[in-house]
Amino acid sequence: EGMAVGMSYFRQKRELTDATIQKFGLGFCPSRGDRMSKDALAAGYKQEFLISTGLSKARESDGSLYDRFRDRAMFPIIDVRKNVIGFGGRVLDDSKPKYLNSPETEIFDKSRNLYGLNRARTSRKPYFLICEGYMDVITLHRFGFTNAVAGLGTALTPEQVTLISRYAEEVYLCYDADEAGQKAVRAALSLFSKTGKPLPLGFPLFTKLQR
Repeated sequence: EGMAVGMSYFRQKRELTDATIQKFGLGFCPSRGDRMSKDALAAGYKQEFLISTGLSKARESDGSLYDRFRDRAMFPIIDVRKNVIGFGGRVLDDSKPKYLNSPETEIFDKSRNLYGLNRARTSRKPYFLICEGYMDVITLHRFGFTNAVAGLGTALTPEQVTLISRYAEEVYLCYDADEAGQKAVRAALSLFSKTGKPLPLGFPLFTKLQR
């Protein structure tokens, strides 16, 4: 039942096809507090691994595991080598925080990765669309903009700008046209101006995609 609720979020509310859901590896962590942790342990994953990667937490009372991403829609974060290096989880109600990312680990550095880069890098287009969130990227990909990427819950970093400049000759900043979005645009422009590369910026394109 819990999985059906999660898939309904993607299929009905976000209007994603099963093909898109599969393409991006989207899923759901059930609301039952320890189901994912128990399944992972049964599959052979060690308790220490589940805790260190931020998938599970240990209860102070008895040390048993519970799911950190419980009752959240799940977005795998995949690097350019097609390895899953982390996860983002979104609540289906008004709970806070709205989004929760995996913590920093040996393989997951938020400042050096971008959501959707594994697909955008093979889009054969000379420019990137830089968005704010996971669903922005997925929605753009749905409509043929397979060169869309997004940050990972933090402001654009110098490392991400350097990464983008390896694959794109031009970027369009597709941030929300509110005060926070405009501030993010100004910060991004400042970062790109310091790359030392002739990277033209097109930034009259602002869009608020479904959230």
